[in-house]
Amino acid sequence: MNYFVHNSAIVDENCEIGEGTKIWHFSHIMSNCKIGVNCNIGQNVVVSPEVILGSNVKIQNNVSLYTGVVCEDDVFLGPSCVFTNVINPRSAINRKNQYARTVVGKGASIGANATIVCGHDIGKFAFIGAGAVVTKNVPDFALLVGNPARQIGWVGEYGNRLNFNEEGVAICAESNQEYTLIDGIVKRIK
Repeated sequence: MNYFVHNSAIVDENCEIGEGTKIWHFSHIMSNCKIGVNCNIGQNVVVSPEVILGSNVKIQNNVSLYTGVVCEDDVFLGPSCVFTNVINPRSAINRKNQYARTVVGKGASIGANATIVCGHDIGKFAFIGAGAVVTKNVPDFALLVGNPARQIGWVGEYGNRLNFNEEGVAICAESNQEYTLIDGIVKRIK
């Protein structure tokens, strides 16, 4: 085993877990999920069957990842954030064949206690504020807050706010990376 599992955690059979990954107290990693290299899965996390986590994914305590969730590389999931996987759940009705897919793009961050309603993708390097409730797709580099979540700006790869000039260009002070905003789409150009 080239990864760490705390003795209170449960890892079911038929899981792929990458080298250097750490799984902490009371977490449950269910069968048929895939977890990349160098991930950190905090205390009391549930990773349901067929969830896919890329490399270097950081999951804080008390997070639930249900079937249908895919997190690309370098995703951060804050404490107690939740993903749903059925739009209209009912206890007496089995809807396992209706699980919706949600993809969290590379480098995205989701704040503490945020809820991601299934079937809505989170763009690359997007930032979802604490407690937000995401009910629609989120563009790359977007900054969303509130319930329902609404976009209040843009962030760069380092998580800093981007302020675009009249030409639609922003420079991240921390990284010196340059971004362009054209027709509501942000791209890194340098």
